[in-house]
Amino acid sequence: MSKQKATADAKPKAKSTKSAIAAKAPVTPAASKNGVVAPKVNGTTKVMKGVKTFKRVLIANRGEIAVRVARTLRDMDIMPIAVYSDADRGALHVRACEFAMHLGPAPARESYLDIDKVLAAAKKAKADAIHPGYGFLSENAGFAQAVADAGITFIGPPPAAMRTMGSKTGAREAMKKAGVPVVPGSDGAIPTEEAARKFADSIGYPVMLKASAGGGGKGMRAVYKAEDLASAYRAARSEAKSAFGDDSVYIEKVIVRPRHVEIQIFGGPDGKCVWLGERECSMQRRHQKVIEETPSMAIDETIRRKMGEVACRAGDAVNYVGAGTCEFLVDASGAFYFLEMNTRLQVEHPVTELCCGLDLVEAQVKTAQGMPLAFTQDSIRRSGHAIEARIYAEDADRNFMPAPGHISELVLPHGPGVRVDCGVSSNSEVTRFYDPMIAKVTVWAEDRERARRRLQRALSETAVKGVITNGAFLRRLLDHPDFIKGDYHTGTIAEMMAAPAVKVPSELVDVAVVAAVVNNFRRDARSLTPGGQGTSRSQGWRQAAWRGGGG
Repeated sequence: MSKQKATADAKPKAKSTKSAIAAKAPVTPAASKNGVVAPKVNGTTKVMKGVKTFKRVLIANRGEIAVRVARTLRDMDIMPIAVYSDADRGALHVRACEFAMHLGPAPARESYLDIDKVLAAAKKAKADAIHPGYGFLSENAGFAQAVADAGITFIGPPPAAMRTMGSKTGAREAMKKAGVPVVPGSDGAIPTEEAARKFADSIGYPVMLKASAGGGGKGMRAVYKAEDLASAYRAARSEAKSAFGDDSVYIEKVIVRPRHVEIQIFGGPDGKCVWLGERECSMQRRHQKVIEETPSMAIDETIRRKMGEVACRAGDAVNYVGAGTCEFLVDASGAFYFLEMNTRLQVEHPVTELCCGLDLVEAQVKTAQGMPLAFTQDSIRRSGHAIEARIYAEDADRNFMPAPGHISELVLPHGPGVRVDCGVSSNSEVTRFYDPMIAKVTVWAEDRERARRRLQRALSETAVKGVITNGAFLRRLLDHPDFIKGDYHTGTIAEMMAAPAVKVPSELVDVAVVAAVVNNFRRDARSLTPGGQGTSRSQGWRQAAWRGGGG
């Protein structure tokens, strides 16, 4: 074994895998003696001094985001290095990388969340930089600092910005000082039940209890009447302690029937931010996003510009560098309030990429190298409409309970305007140890209705055999009258689930979907043979037996 291969865990790798995973695209910055060759600006190529050259980047994550980052690194002629736990030995993200480093047992705290193990893997692999993806350690300021202290570049914002924005109460205070509108609420953590009761009484119900140290719906409880506050307060603190190791919570006023709209910002090495448009994220269940789109139907161009400017003000206030997202709640009048900032790439970033024509991961890498942004606020052009749906191994009829298992067959959609980010393949395991997301299906079209229909078509072509998924539920959402009109809010799914619905056994859904996909492929094959009838490619797809149910 060569010295180079000895830096990684032994991982069998077929030569064909590399060519199958890597996209054919122009290679960006090449190393020079004095620096890095920058992209052409106004027809002139500049060689910049002091810019870092990355040869190897370790991806401190798993699943579809690790695969997605690996592809961009390959496009940039940078070697991607995977990490994996015992549960992920044969995972797609491992096969997508040149080398893979074993971290430890399946539980995340003993593998993907173990900072010492991740750093040891990066050093052994001689990585120049670490990309954290999202989730796991991506918003851990201590990890970012440890990476820097180890002499490795962290592809993300500075630890100081992460610390400020990672504390929800600290972020609120920083935003208020910067003149960013925030939801009425406590200025800090609420230490006791009695203090919580007094504050809630002062601002009026309903209120929302929220974990100070995290997000993603963990440690959140909506309280609509005073008698429910004490139990909700105890439950929120307990969940926050379990999820983030910090049981502190604060209180915000609940905005009735709000829209959840976020702004994608990007800070250059000089700390100056630009905004790349908004994403509508109001289709949620249990505070977890399900469908995202851009542009939002809830705001007009005037509000959009104001939100973008405010988001950049928020980024500038903490000297933000790299990709970040400012999340806002928007009320019926169009007033918006800062909710939180995610100091990382978002799951739903593909909708922004499709409408802006940018690769945000490439921009992250170049920024970490010290290169100036290749785009300015005036140069950003957004066009068309993009919608993303997250396919999970979960049972929508059982309160979206995770449904881990073995994927015996996976068929993914293709065609014009369709993008799939996937972390599994046929014969993959959806393990109980991690988030059960299977794939993200994102579409682009010239307008919203065509994008909606295109996503319906793409989901109808998707088949996951062996596990229960939310695929049929996603199609129900896309056909919901409120979604079609673009008139929905963060409580729409809860209202929809409370209404009577036609139930279809998940087994029938699996059989019908796979049968429809296989039938279509056979029809295509017949139409290409000399005796083929050339039948319509759309026939046989929309099976009445599986249009309505959950799973």
